[in-house]
Amino acid sequence: MTKKIIEVSAGVLSAVEIFYDLSFNDRKMIADKCRGLQFAERDIITTHTDAGSDVYFIISGKVRVAIYTASGKEISFGELFAGEMFGEISAIDKKSRSAYVISLDNTTLAAMSVENFLWILQLYPSVMSRTFMRLAQLVRLLSRRIVEFSSLDVRDRLHAELLRLAWKNMDNSNTATISPAPRHVELANRISTHREAISREMTELASSGLIRKRKNCLYINDVIKLEDMVRDTTGNYDKNEHPDEF
Repeated sequence: MTKKIIEVSAGVLSAVEIFYDLSFNDRKMIADKCRGLQFAERDIITTHTDAGSDVYFIISGKVRVAIYTASGKEISFGELFAGEMFGEISAIDKKSRSAYVISLDNTTLAAMSVENFLWILQLYPSVMSRTFMRLAQLVRLLSRRIVEFSSLDVRDRLHAELLRLAWKNMDNSNTATISPAPRHVELANRISTHREAISREMTELASSGLIRKRKNCLYINDVIKLEDMVRDTTGNYDKNEHPDEF
């Protein structure tokens, strides 16, 4: 693991979602209670059952949240981006980590102790409110995924997953670039299927012109069409119902 300690400033915390409503002086006070950490691509930041309880705010870069089965199979929950956080669940319930977090590229984090995080929640109602909103959105997202697993076939689950990824990586109103492109085995793990099924469906989507892959990027050429395809099988599928986390 490559980890470098850096300084955290009020300026960099301005891009963290739960601190949006705070003044510069408030963010400066919070920054003084954070440790800045830099990780290289593919570094393991936290592990499943890790006893640590720090909360992490993503300043730049991207991370993957996953667990591993006893056989070593990765089950990915998704990615988190700059402005988001992780570790808040362990901080709140005082239990061990529920997942691994792995950096997907060079990533800068601000880490805060659980004691300081809980104190800041009480000190700033807006921070507590935004944290509760994240947790509520996470419950909604996981509930929808359970419905997808039980009611949709592989093709439709893949379309829904690609749409979630597209919404996080929009280039403009109708195209998206996902970088790095998710491997077929990663997509299979995320929607509970096997790599061969993903390869078959991705080939069909590429043949239709909806997606294309160049180097290590996956391009969604028509997000609106993909939205229509997902709505045809799931009913109302609103971007506002799908938070950035996971």
